[in-house]
Amino acid sequence: MADTRATGRRIHRTTKTIRATALAVALTGLLSTLSVGCSNVKELDYTPVRMDPEPARTKTKQVSSSLLEMTGAGVKGKVTEPGPSVTRCREYGDDLFSMSHPWSVYEISDEQVDAGLTNLRKALNGNGWKITKDGKANSQAQDPEIYAENDAEQFALHVTGNKKSATGNAMILFKVVSKCFKAESAKSLDGEY
Repeated sequence: MADTRATGRRIHRTTKTIRATALAVALTGLLSTLSVGCSNVKELDYTPVRMDPEPARTKTKQVSSSLLEMTGAGVKGKVTEPGPSVTRCREYGDDLFSMSHPWSVYEISDEQVDAGLTNLRKALNGNGWKITKDGKANSQAQDPEIYAENDAEQFALHVTGNKKSATGNAMILFKVVSKCFKAESAKSLDGEY
């Protein structure tokens, strides 16, 4: 009988904790919604370029294509298909968005990874990019990685050269991300991916 009462008390305490947590989450959501409606929208340290999602997607593809060309003619592999996607910059305004384009070159050799990164390092500075980090990834494999920014184009880049291992094949991984663009309206971003 004592075990049944103890179990009942634990269930009652757990239920109270769950209700309190749910209430806290609901209040936090409500307060954050209210604060967005007020003047708590963050300020950007630049003026966003006026561009709608489709032209921004096209520009992002062009930036990615130019990066592929910078790896050099010796890097002949397959390129992943998915294109750039829209990410809302809601903390800065409902009509702002950025583009994100993760992609890779695969079915290449370790030598092509090395040559591609070497060529990319040389070409970035001559094409408006500034390398902000060039070293090894903070991972067990410590693959080479490069971070770079292009202020004129308003894009940033993260590249990792993965060598062939027991868990995967050699590839060069790219992540191209834009600064926030300003759409015609917040409604024009509805349904964008």
